Amino acid sequence: MAASDGLSEAEVEARRKRFGANTISSRRPTRVMSLLLHQFKSSVVYLLSVAAGLAFYFGELEEGSAILAVLAINALIGFVTELKAARSIEALRALGTRSARVRRGGRVRVVPAEELVPGDIVVLDAGDVVSADLRLIETSRLSADESTLTGESVAVDKQTRPVGADTRLGDRASMAFKGTAITRGTGTGVVVATGLGTELGRVTRLVLEADPGSSPLERKLGRLSTQLVLATIAVAVAIGVAGLIGGEDPLVMVEAAIALAVAAIPEGLPVVATLALARGMWRMARQNALIERLSAVETLGATTVILTDKTGTLTENRMTVRRLCTASGEISLETEAPKEGERLQLAGDRSAAELLRIAVLCNDAHLDRADEGGGGDPMEIALLRAGFHAGLRRTSLLDGHRIVRKHAFDPAAKMMATVHEWGDGVLVAVKGAPEAVLAVATRATTGHGEIALDDHTRAEWLGRADRLGHSGLRVLACATKKDELSDASPYEGLVLVGLIGLEDPARADVPQAVQDCQKAGIRVVMVTGDHLVTARSIGRAVGLGESIANVMEGKKIAEVIETGQPALRDVGIFARVNPDEKLALVRAYQAAGEIVAMTGDGVNDAPALRQADIGVAMGLRGTDVAREAAAMILLDDAFPTIVGAIREGRIIFANIRRFVAYLLSCNLSEVMVVGLAVLSALPLPLLPLQILYLNLVTDVFPAFALAMGEGESGILKHPPRDPGEPILGRGQWITIILHAGALSAGTFGALAASYRLGLDARATVTVTFLTLGFAQLWHTFSMSDPQSPLIVNEITRNGWLWSALMLCATLLAVPPYLPPAALLLHLAPPTADMWSVVLLFSLAPMIVTQVVSAVVRVWHARVR
Repeated sequence: MAASDGLSEAEVEARRKRFGANTISSRRPTRVMSLLLHQFKSSVVYLLSVAAGLAFYFGELEEGSAILAVLAINALIGFVTELKAARSIEALRALGTRSARVRRGGRVRVVPAEELVPGDIVVLDAGDVVSADLRLIETSRLSADESTLTGESVAVDKQTRPVGADTRLGDRASMAFKGTAITRGTGTGVVVATGLGTELGRVTRLVLEADPGSSPLERKLGRLSTQLVLATIAVAVAIGVAGLIGGEDPLVMVEAAIALAVAAIPEGLPVVATLALARGMWRMARQNALIERLSAVETLGATTVILTDKTGTLTENRMTVRRLCTASGEISLETEAPKEGERLQLAGDRSAAELLRIAVLCNDAHLDRADEGGGGDPMEIALLRAGFHAGLRRTSLLDGHRIVRKHAFDPAAKMMATVHEWGDGVLVAVKGAPEAVLAVATRATTGHGEIALDDHTRAEWLGRADRLGHSGLRVLACATKKDELSDASPYEGLVLVGLIGLEDPARADVPQAVQDCQKAGIRVVMVTGDHLVTARSIGRAVGLGESIANVMEGKKIAEVIETGQPALRDVGIFARVNPDEKLALVRAYQAAGEIVAMTGDGVNDAPALRQADIGVAMGLRGTDVAREAAAMILLDDAFPTIVGAIREGRIIFANIRRFVAYLLSCNLSEVMVVGLAVLSALPLPLLPLQILYLNLVTDVFPAFALAMGEGESGILKHPPRDPGEPILGRGQWITIILHAGALSAGTFGALAASYRLGLDARATVTVTFLTLGFAQLWHTFSMSDPQSPLIVNEITRNGWLWSALMLCATLLAVPPYLPPAALLLHLAPPTADMWSVVLLFSLAPMIVTQVVSAVVRVWHARVR
């Protein structure tokens, strides 16, 4: 086997055993001990620890031990949950593992980057992140961004000439280093180092020391916990002082303060929030949306504008040649695949055959058989497939006309070129955007020779390109020339051969997704490099056409932004947009107060992806650089996946808001019950141990269930929320206070009924304990959206919640009948009369809140 064919599989396996996997841990794996210690690093834990210390100091051993037990249980639950979430996130990130194109056994294959071994031949293209240290053996206008290693922001031009062994890192132009990004051109290199043996491996410690920090949502929850602790201390001190001034026993006041501290703190808040985020990320991954950053989960639900590219996102990315346009006329190809044994009929048009030949030669893709997928850009594969059916196989053409030079696609020039041996000279094959090729072509082929191109004939060709674009086709122009020098400029003195129209049909599921976005108050704007008329045709097909006020070309973006015209926000399609204009567009929308999701796949899209509030990279056709810059990766490159992720982001935030409101309303009701009893000089209706037990039972399990909710069916019918708004706004706090008041009123009602029944102190406390406990369970049904149906809604459809309620009801009802538990919790076995009081006054708050909700629904309906 020739060296240029690459390594054999046997040799690869041998070298993998010798050198190991090509991996460097760029993210520090979660350490078990640090995760365990993290459970005790919160103001909530500190306050409860103080409460436990006070309990021990005043001889309340049972209460102190119970508080420590609850802290231990919550820490264990939090540790297990966060460990599972951390491992889940690490597993999710593994889904986005990079791949590399490597030549093995004479064929180019795509393999996971960690499987590279020294000696592998790696093929590079613009947008790739280099997966190992390479000695370059072929380059074509190759440049690399090595700022991650050298700090130099200017891309480095690469070549194959050797350099001295003592050459500084930034000047080793014949090397490509692991972790750097190819910004332009193509090349081939031999792997000389992998894993920790690479230059990047030597500075791995710098990467490992990087701390990603907490997400905005985590910071909001942290602030909320701190505020609750401060409020609890203030209330406890105020009530304690009031009691002492009123002549109360200091020991009773300490017990009341401990009870207040225990009652006010929602111990399960951080645990359930972690669970909600982790489960949401997994749900998104199952829907082909890989979230790279936790902050993206929160921002997704606030997205107001989606700037989406066309190819592969709104369309199927399944290109097919439909039209061949030459000076002799047009040939329509209804199908690319002729019957078996037949060739594609070109009606004897030599210009059409020449057009396909140029398209096959000027190509970076590979296709072994017409019925296989091939490898490379879908458009170039379509050109190879059309040539294949016309009897033009690239391998056969290259046997007679070897490639001398290759000029990779230049986004600025909008063309690419290949230079081939041709007799005593060379043949240059060029393809690119029609206006770009026509601008540098001086002649055009006809059925009988060549003619000079003047302004009139150029306008005619551009008109033909426009007509093809109006048909929804992507249009390419092909040109050629013969020259004596292989290093001459490829983009001068060209002979236009013709135009090729390719079809990339719109995805069938995109129109509904666009409609869903519009109902959700999210604007969808197409941003594409394609011709304006092609973009307009696809826009109409996917449902943008009816709402498009303006269609604008990229060259006008800077002018509109500079003049401050508000018309920019009315544009539905931006065509012929280059990467710099994409970045300017993202900034312009953000300056207008929009929350922007931006899709992209190329290396030049990376700045815009990083600038956007939610950068969305393509997982199938996206470059490594784009994926590194993005906050979310689409594993299927489909636009509906973005809409699904936005829906999931809204559900996650709504679930977090819902269980936070539930926890706080329950805990505030406990504070009200204890505080009002102390201020009214009544015996404590709830003891610290009982409050701890309630928090352990009615807080954690129902909150877990609320976090697992599937979300309301019409969540995408509401406008996006303000990303700056807190987890709980004024409206939520008012609702929490009202709900807590209802729960407290039900508990005091049970207390009054117990006095009327003549129950003793232990039986009375048992009634108030059970009443508040069951009232908190029924309170979960009040957590539905006020505008959702009364009976069948996101709460009643939650199977997790019904299971949690059955479990919690059992955990509340059984302890009074178990002597050890009853003794510990100071409970008495309930009688039938006691259960009647419990059921009546525990259901009353839920009934009242549901009636109020029903009134609100009717009022909303009438207002509409």
